[in-house]
Parts: sequence; C-alpha cells; structure tokens
Amino acid sequence: MNLEIFKKYNKPGPRYTSYPPATFFKSGFTPQQYIQQIVRSNSDRPQNMSFYVHIPFCPRLCYFCGCNTGISQKEEIIRRYVNAVITEIENVAQYLDKNRKVSQIHWGGGTPNSIKLDYVEEIMATFHKHFQFIENPEIAMECHPAYLEYEDIDRLADIGFNRLSLGVQDFDEEVLRLVNRAPSKYPVKKLVEYMKEKGFRGVNLDLIYGLPGQNKKNFARNIEKTIEVSPDRLATFSYAHVPWVKAAQKILEKRGLPTPDQKLQMFETGHNLLTQAGYVAIGMDHYAKADDDLAKALQNKTLHRNFQGYATRETTGQVYGFGSSSITQLWGGYIQNVKTSKQYIAAIEAGGLAPDKAYLMTNDNLVTREVITEIMCNGRVNFEEIGQQFGKTANEVKEIVAYNPEKLSDFLKDDLVSINKNEINIHKEGFFIVRNIAMAFDPLLTTTHAMYSKTI
Repeated sequence: MNLEIFKKYNKPGPRYTSYPPATFFKSGFTPQQYIQQIVRSNSDRPQNMSFYVHIPFCPRLCYFCGCNTGISQKEEIIRRYVNAVITEIENVAQYLDKNRKVSQIHWGGGTPNSIKLDYVEEIMATFHKHFQFIENPEIAMECHPAYLEYEDIDRLADIGFNRLSLGVQDFDEEVLRLVNRAPSKYPVKKLVEYMKEKGFRGVNLDLIYGLPGQNKKNFARNIEKTIEVSPDRLATFSYAHVPWVKAAQKILEKRGLPTPDQKLQMFETGHNLLTQAGYVAIGMDHYAKADDDLAKALQNKTLHRNFQGYATRETTGQVYGFGSSSITQLWGGYIQNVKTSKQYIAAIEAGGLAPDKAYLMTNDNLVTREVITEIMCNGRVNFEEIGQQFGKTANEVKEIVAYNPEKLSDFLKDDLVSINKNEINIHKEGFFIVRNIAMAFDPLLTTTHAMYSKTI
C-alpha cells in the first residue's frame, strides 16, 4: 500500500450507508405521511422486505460509540419498550402486502442480547404471525460477547436466528478499559466454534482501529487472534471521532488517540494479514472467506448494502425499521423514528407510530443512489446499464450525477480507477478510498455543511 495515497485522500466525507446521507433528513414527518410511504412501497422494488429492530439499551456506555443507545433502564421501561415495538410492528403490518416475503431481519443497538431473550422471542413471534418468509432468510443479531452465554446461543438458534455478529472491538483488555468496554465473558474462539456447531452461518467479528492504547503492534495481534478464531466475516471499522455528535468521545481525546499515520499503519497491517490468510476484502472495511455469500456476491457484482451493512441482492429488501431512532429505508425514501426510548414509547402508546425525520427521493436521487451503490459495493459503474433501469440514456445519467472526468483526474493519475467510454472501474487499490471516489458522483455534496468523519 502507498500510505502517501491514503494521506492524500484522508478527508471528511459521507459513509454512504444511504443516499442521500442521513444528514439530509428533515424533521416534522407525520404518521399519516409515513403510512402513505409504506403503502407506496408495496409496488416498489425490491419486493422482498427486510426488518430492523433497534434495542437502545446497554449495560454500560462505551466511550467510542456513535450509535443511539443509553444505559439500561429499569425492567418496567424495557418491558414497555418491547410492547411498543410489538405494537409498531402490528400497526405497520396492516399496510404491507401479505404476498411480499421477508428475506432479512437484523437486530442492532445498543446491545440486543442484553435484554431478556423472552422479549426477543415475543418480537420474532410477532413477525412470524404477520408475514411470510423466503426459504433461507437471514436472521441476524449484533451481540456483545461480555453478556453472551452458551445457552443464549442455543436459545437464539431455537428462536430462528442463523447469523450472529460479535462486537469484540479489541482483544486487548487494557484498550477495552480505556474505552470503558467489558471484555468477552468466554474465549471468543470457543463462542464462534459453538455458533458454527449450532448451524450459524456468516458469523462475524467487529474490530475497531484508532482507539486509545492501540498501535501497529498490538493491532496486529488483534488480527492474528481473529484469524485464529476464523470467523466467516470480519469488519475492521475506522473509529469515527465525532465529539460534536457524541460528547462521551471527548474522554478519548484525554486518553490519547492514535495519530492519522498510526491509524493508517493499523489499517495496512490488518488488510495485509487478513488477505494473506485468505480473506477477501469486501468494500471499504469488511472481509469474508472466499466461500462466504458476500465474497461470492462481490465476484458476481451482485453485492448490495444498507444501514445494516453489506448484503447480497437475494437477501436485500426494502427495510422497515422498528424501535427508537430506527430508519426505514424504502425505494422512495427514508423515514427515521424519534430518537430516544422515552420519546418512542410515548409516541407509540399515544398513536401507534413514531416517525420524526424523513427524506423523500426525487427521480434524480434514485439514479444517483444506484450509481453510488454500484461504486461502493461492486467497484464499477456503467452509465448505460443504469440508464436502462430508469429509462434514460447514458448521457442523461451523467448529467444527473454531474459527472465530470476532471473530478476523477487525481484517481486516474494515481491508477485507482480506469475509464472506458460509459464504464468506470475501480482498481483493487481504489477500494481503500472508495468513499472519496463515490463523492465525485454526488451532486448534493456541495450543498450541505454537515460535518463528517474522515474517510480512512
């Protein structure tokens, strides 16, 4: 890797988990408007449905966290929250076409496995009561290994989960102490082995680089331990320092954050060790074994992504979010629920739905989203192919995304992309700065003053 290239392109920019990014969402969206969008989504694509359940409770606050979460509440509040999620599912279900099928359910947080699994089973039973599923749906949960028992894995399998992700973040207990995160209760290798014995597929580990106490040497040990654990998938997230959004991150400044050069060394070390061990780089920060569905989708150029991460086209559906701050990600727009659990419970108990912010897509937004998704996921964009999807010419697509070859001149000079008439391909090295390349096709980027984390 050429670290000078990384330094050159390491500047703030969107992560493009959605297009437009969530910074464009506007407040004041009403339940009536939300219902209109749900009904409209029945005739939009994809026909499959994905569900996201947000559990905003954590036993303790990790200082690096940028998610919407809070310290666990009294059992009475958690019970009311679960009741509210069930009510929200039932209210949304009445507007969804029952011929459509569920291809994916993802539980995130917060710490979903910190609540009683009886509650998890109640919510899952509600989904099964109202909806049909495809033959092999992906049912996944993000788990904190500090609060995961072996019998929990058994129970989750019985409930219907078939994919788990462990938020390890770092194997070094001193690093975890600095960021106020509890270490895994049991050896991670044993947990992953047990998950695979129970039939879980796509088992994932999450690591973060750029935390206090981390350096090239001890991050290499993290990767070596991960390779020994042998998960099917792995995400190595760059710590996003946004103290203007999450005040607790200011504590990490006092504890000493690695320099940009040190972060780049960690990234390079991790990438080299993982690819040498046979993992395939997926997008900008994910890895998968060569026989995993994500690696196959990348090879076939059918990789996709949403707020829950990378997925295959087969399991990707329009996303309907449940719980506080959850985002419904439809073909025609995005709707985000009210932020706090207190607001959410009050809204559901009062009226059955809890939308707050939204962004409704224009036709030009739809075209741009497809262009950026193809770049972020599959490393290519063919203007003619995308034009055919939307009944437009290649030149019309170029106009919509304000395409200008000059915006790619630096990437061309650095041999990160190639241009062939109506097709642009990102080279292997270009994937390391794929967010920067996607920014060149974002006509809205100059219209916002939003503050983003750096791209690397």
